[in-house]
Amino acid sequence: MQLRISTRTLHGVMIVDCSGRLVFGEESASLRDKVKKLLAQSPKLVLNLHDVSQVDSGGLGTLVSLFTSARNAGGTLKLASLNQRVGDLLQITKLVTIFEVFDDEEKAAKSFAASVA
Repeated sequence: MQLRISTRTLHGVMIVDCSGRLVFGEESASLRDKVKKLLAQSPKLVLNLHDVSQVDSGGLGTLVSLFTSARNAGGTLKLASLNQRVGDLLQITKLVTIFEVFDDEEKAAKSFAASVA
């Protein structure tokens, strides 16, 4: 299943809903392109990974690249709604120590307001 990407706004934060496989190739490239365009509009992004069925090393590399791009643009990228498989992968690779991870996009979006206060 290819990666499907949709966007919406929640509490002034751009939510990027991902569904399918986040793997090396076209899927990673399309997510990278989409997020980089969104960063020009909004420095606050949340990737909702609830419906992501598979992540490979290319997908992990894309997540790290997007995190770095957000930081370099003066923004922040947070992850939300990880399923068990993706959560375990981030634990094993220790990437969970780099990303801010939230149970759902509501908590992730509200965390931006909390960090300003």
